[in-house]
Order: sequence, then structure tokens, then C-alpha cells
Amino acid sequence: MCGIAGCYQQVDGRKLADVMTERIAHRGPDAGGVWSHEDERVSLHLGHRRLSIIDLSTAADQPMRKGNLALLYNGELYNYKELRKELQAAGATFVTSSDTEVVLEGWRHWGPAAFDKFRGMFAFAISDTATGELVLARDPLGIKPLFYTERGDGIVFASELKAIVSALGTELRIEPGTLVASMLYYWVPEQRCAIQGVHKLPAGTWARIRPGGKLEVRQYWHVRDAATVGKDRPAADLKDVIQESVKAHLVADVPVSSFLSGGLDSSIITVLAHQDSSAVDAYTITFRPEDQKLEAMPDDAVYARKVARQFGIDLHEIELSPDIVDLLPRMVDILDEPIGDPAAINTLLMCEAARERGVKVLLSGMGADELFGGYRKQLACVMASRYRRLPGAVRHPVRLAVNSLPVTIGDRGLRYPRWAKRFMTFAELPEEARFRRSYTLYDPEALTALVGPELREHVTDVLGEHAAIYHDNELDDEVNRMCLADARLFMAGLNLTYTDRASMAASVEVRVPFVDRVVAEAAFTIAGKDKIRGRVSKAALKDAAESWLPQEVVHRPKASFGAPLRAWVRNDLKELISDVLVGGELVQLGMVRKQPLLQLIADEAAGREDYAKQIWQLLSMELWYRQVRAAGVGA
Repeated sequence: MCGIAGCYQQVDGRKLADVMTERIAHRGPDAGGVWSHEDERVSLHLGHRRLSIIDLSTAADQPMRKGNLALLYNGELYNYKELRKELQAAGATFVTSSDTEVVLEGWRHWGPAAFDKFRGMFAFAISDTATGELVLARDPLGIKPLFYTERGDGIVFASELKAIVSALGTELRIEPGTLVASMLYYWVPEQRCAIQGVHKLPAGTWARIRPGGKLEVRQYWHVRDAATVGKDRPAADLKDVIQESVKAHLVADVPVSSFLSGGLDSSIITVLAHQDSSAVDAYTITFRPEDQKLEAMPDDAVYARKVARQFGIDLHEIELSPDIVDLLPRMVDILDEPIGDPAAINTLLMCEAARERGVKVLLSGMGADELFGGYRKQLACVMASRYRRLPGAVRHPVRLAVNSLPVTIGDRGLRYPRWAKRFMTFAELPEEARFRRSYTLYDPEALTALVGPELREHVTDVLGEHAAIYHDNELDDEVNRMCLADARLFMAGLNLTYTDRASMAASVEVRVPFVDRVVAEAAFTIAGKDKIRGRVSKAALKDAAESWLPQEVVHRPKASFGAPLRAWVRNDLKELISDVLVGGELVQLGMVRKQPLLQLIADEAAGREDYAKQIWQLLSMELWYRQVRAAGVGA
């Protein structure tokens, strides 16, 4: 895992590459460097920061050059040993034992056909001095990030947006529609970027630029197509698929550890990894009791301890009680874009604690909920489709009763009223709107009322993008349509994004065995009725897990990877909300309307409504806005 940055056909390319590479030094503290090549056709500057995981020798440092090819590579190729043998049989020679060199030689021998052979997470840039071309590529599901902007006759690219901002800040402008998208989702979808003219290379694509030409982006794999093919195939054996994926994700020349929340997904990954290698240990988090009380959070550590005890896994517990006032601005900078999910803080602090113990690689159970129907919102949408069939005379009094419920009493959060009130916001909507409202922060009317005239014109576009993605499939059941939309939106735009930024800020690599091309293809062979069976979520995965885990872990209630958000909003951040958010630039500039904002804050403080996440997102966006403006980015 590493950080990459580079410039193609830029007269100031070396200076820009130096600035960008330094800005992402946290992604690779083990080695770094910039390589430049200039001739009559091409000006190329490639920068790299290395976190050494496979082949720890300096021979595997980057940029890696062999013959006419030079490679920048961020990620891991889990089947590199098998591909190395195949390449050697075809005549390739190797001077390292790294997966980096396998990527380079794989491209030399196979070109774009290599993508059908590569199994892993990656973003890379490879140049050919013989032709003058530069190729960029990103893994099938978008685990590893890659930003780029076209500038003059060439491009500037980097692993993180902040690197491009640090190099080109005064040339850039904020993209207002993305602020609206952030307010709706509390994160930024993959098809958008918070800075105008900067793009995320889409998952499963590669791009080529030649001297005098323009960047051409081509798709080599798409989860939508995998879902279309999968629906007509026999159901995959999930036990074999998942066991094989976990085993593949253990390849490393450093010790591998695992997140263990005590939930189903992390327990599967941790137990299977430990069965393959007894050296795998685990990390879990706990919170202060008073914070858990207001949040109405279950004590996940109880289950993590049970799993660790039963399987003899060494478990490290980390209590999180951060100084959130000091940490939040740093977290906003780490996340690159206006992302308002406090779960990123959990990842950062856990990774920092693990890094202090010498850990470089952690496994995560992320991705199972999206692919196998494990989110409460997915089950709630299925239940809502049934609820809509009830007579209006029944639904009306239910709605009135639920809407009158408080979400807190004193210092105690009320989880079920909170869920019930959330359910009523989407229970009577049609399918796509229902799904969108099940996890976004506002309905269209409330969002339109909150934003000022400058942003209001973008609301319709943002909503339309969600509808277009949701309907872009040939699937015939609602559950799999939701799983596909989550894989394209929620998983890529939020979960993979914050996991990459937060973990790499601590110089730790997080691997996600569920977010794997083979696993994804298998997931869409499972019919929706076998993912959500009655009121049981993730049913097919639970069937497989019964051979690995105790019943009480397999069938325990769903718990999210949450944080004591309401305690932070009501207590720790109270002054910051008043001074920085209400008195902030977004309000002063009319992008966020003051009176609706004050009403949100008042309803949350009184316990009438659960608006803590909305307030957190708006505060995060205000801090992000100030940071990029301070870097020279125009409004």
C-alpha cells in the first residue's frame, strides 16, 4: 500500500510532483522518491511514497523502472505468485520478489488483458518511454483511490485530492453541486468530486493518454455487468468463495491483524484468517459508558471477547474517548472531501493504536452488508413495500403516533423510536425514492429549504443521479437492486473512501476480503429472497457462517460501526456548532440558510428529532470549506 502522484506534459511538472508526493507522505513512510523523464515528445514526473508490505527490500522501491516501462503502484496483487510463474514461463525475468514487478511485467506481456488476471486492490500509473504514453488504472470495485485533472496538454494525478489541491490550489474552484450531494448523502458519490475539473478514475477502468492526445477512459469490469450475469447462474458456494478470498488476502511479508467488532462480518474474516494463520491477532474498540448510553449503542466488545476466547485469538481492546474538538478538523483534512460519517474516527484511532504496536496490515469485514443484504435499511425497505399495501386508514394513525415519539429522554437515547421515526420517512414511497430516503439525510423538500439559491438549483440533478444509478440494471428483484446500488454508491463513495483515507493517515493498510471481484460475482448469483429471508438479513451468508461461528454470533442483532455521535454533538461540540457552523462561511455566504439550520439544532437538543448526523455533516462541511479556501481554492 502506498501513495502515488504524477504529472504528464506539464512544464512545471517536477515542482508539482514534489509537492504532491510530500503531501501524501503519510501513505508511505518507508521510502519515497520522484523520477523524471523528458525528451522531445514527453515530460513525465512520477512520485511515490512506499508502505512496505511485500518484498521489504529497497529493490522493490518505486517508481520502478525496467526497460522502457516505469510504474507507480498503490495496492496489493493477491495472486502475484501464480502470475509470476505464468510470466516466467512466457519469458519474463524478475529482479525482485515483489508484486509490483509482477504488475509491471504483466502489463508488458498482456497489456489490458492483464486486468482479467489481476486479483487485488490497486491504483497504478505506468509509462512507456518508447511510445510516450501514460496509462492509469483502478481496481474493479474502487478500493484504492485515484484522482486526476486534465491541465493543458496533459494531466496531473494523485492518490488523494489534497495532493492536487496543495499543488494547484489557486487554479481550482469548489464544485457547488457536490456540496448538495454531501448534504444529502453525508458523503460524496464516486461520480462527483468536490473540486471542479478533478475526477475520480472510475472503478474497473483504465485510461491512456499519448503525446498530443486526450485522456481516453475505458471500462474493463463493472459490478452492474457482474450482477446481470450472476442472476442467471446457479447460486455459488459461499463457504468456498469466502474461505478462498480470506486466504488470498493474507499474502504479506509482514504480520497481518484483523478488526473484530464482534459482528458477523468481522468475526467471519477474523476466524477464517486465524484458522489459516494462528499468528493473526485482532483489534476491537470500546466507548465510555456514558457515551454509549446516550447513543443507545450495544456493547459489541462483549461479542468480540467471546469470539476471541472461543478461537484462541489474541484480542487488543482500544477505548475511544477522543478530544473531538481537536480531532475533528484533522479528520476533515484526512477525508479529502466533505464526508460526515464519524465512523471514520473509529478507523483512524484504531489504526493509530495498531500502528503503535507495529501493525501494518489489518483485515476488515467491510462489504458484506452491501453485497449480501445486511443493512437495516435494506430490510426496512422490504418491510416498507409490505407496509404500503396496508389500508390508508391503518397507516395514518400509525404515522401520527410514531411522529410524536421522542428520540431521547434526559441522557438516554431511545433506539427503537429513532428507528421507527426513520422508517416513517420512507415507508410510503415508491422503490427508488424509498431506498434513497432510507439512508440519506433529507427528503427533497427539506434539503431544498435548507440550502440557499446558489445550491438549490443542484438538488434536482443530485436526486436524478441517484435514480439513474438505481435503475441502471437488468435485475428482477428489489433486494439485489438495493445491493447493487449500495455497491456502486454507499460502499464506493463512503465506506471504501473513509477506510482508505483514515487507515493510510495512520500508515496502515486495510484489506477487505468481501470487496473482491470473485466474491462480488458470487454474491449476485444469490437470489434476493435468500439474502433477506422473512425478517432475517444476510441469510445466505449466515447459512455459510454457521459452519465457522457460534450461533449467538451468527444470529446476534445487527450493530453498526458507529460512534457516540449524539454525545459529541450535544456536549463536546456544542460551542463549535454555535461558533463555527452557525457563525460560519456557508451561512454567511447564503449557501446554508440560518433559520432552518437553527431549527435542526433546536430539535436535536430538545430530543424531538434525531438530527445529530445532519449537524455533524454540516459542521464537517464548514470545516472542509474553510480548509480548501485557505489552500487557495476559489469559491
